[in-house]
Amino acid sequence: MSDRIVSWHANPSIPRFVPPPGAVDAHCHVFGPQALFPFSAKAKYLPEDAGPEMLFALRERLGFSRNVIVQASCHGTDNAATLNAIAMSDGKARGVAVVDPAIDHDALCRLHDGGIRGVRFNFLKRLVDDAPKEMFLELAARLPAGWHVVVYFEADILAELRPFLDAIPVPMVIDHIGRPDVTQGPVGPDMQALRALLDSRPDVHVKVTCPDRLDAAGPPWDDFVRAVAPLVADYPDRCLWGTDWPHPNMQDAIADDAALVDMIPRIAPTATLQRKLLIDNPIALYWPECAT
Repeated sequence: MSDRIVSWHANPSIPRFVPPPGAVDAHCHVFGPQALFPFSAKAKYLPEDAGPEMLFALRERLGFSRNVIVQASCHGTDNAATLNAIAMSDGKARGVAVVDPAIDHDALCRLHDGGIRGVRFNFLKRLVDDAPKEMFLELAARLPAGWHVVVYFEADILAELRPFLDAIPVPMVIDHIGRPDVTQGPVGPDMQALRALLDSRPDVHVKVTCPDRLDAAGPPWDDFVRAVAPLVADYPDRCLWGTDWPHPNMQDAIADDAALVDMIPRIAPTATLQRKLLIDNPIALYWPECAT
C-alpha cells in the first residue's frame, strides 16, 4: 500500500447554520503528520496528513468550540498523534483511544492525563483484524473512573453483539448510529434494534453522524433525515454529533463539511434539541467538570 489518499474537502464553505456558543464536534480524527507519527503497519488505508492545525482551523470555520478526537484506525494502538492534537488544543479537545486490551493501569492513567476519556472497540472487519470480546470486557471493567466505551459496528451484527454490549460495565457510545440502512426509515428493523439497545439501559449514547456514509442517495441526504430525526427527538439526552473529519476512506464521496453542519437543524430542529446534541450531552461525557 503506497498511494496516500485524501478524503476531505480542500475548501469547505461556511455553514448556513450557526452552532450555539460552546458547541462540540464530538467525532473527528487526525492523521499524522506521518513524519512525526507513523501509521500502523496493519493500517487498511494510508491517508495524507491531516493534523491538528487543519482540524482546529476547520473547527473555527464551522463555528464550533471544542473537539472530541477519536483515534483513527490507521494509527493502530499508538495514540501519540491523538494525544499530540489534544495537547495542542489549549484545553479545547478531549479524546477516545484505541488500546491493546492488555494495557496496564499506569498506561491508562497516562492516557487520562493526556485528555483521553474513553476507548473504542471496532468491529468493522474491513478496518480491524481482531476484536476479542472477552478481553474488551476485562479492559472495560478496569477503565479509569468517568471513562466510557465507544463501539463501532455494522447494523447486521447488532443482534450478535447484544450479549457483549449488555455486559459492558461502563457507559457506552454507539458510533455512526450503528450504521443502519437509512432507507428503511425510522421504524425499520435496523433502527428498531438500535432503539431496543437504547431502551435496555440509560447509559447508552449514540452519535447521529455521517449522512455522507449512510445515505447512498447523496446530498441532501433526505433518507438520513427521515430515519434519524425521530431518534434525536425521542432520545434527546443520548445523542451526540460530529463531523467525522477528515472522513476516513471517503475519498470517492467527499462531502463539504458545511453541508454536514447544515444537517443539524434538519435532525434537531429546535434550539433545545440543538443545545443537548451539541453542548450538554458531549460536555457531560468529555468535560464533566464543566457540566451544569
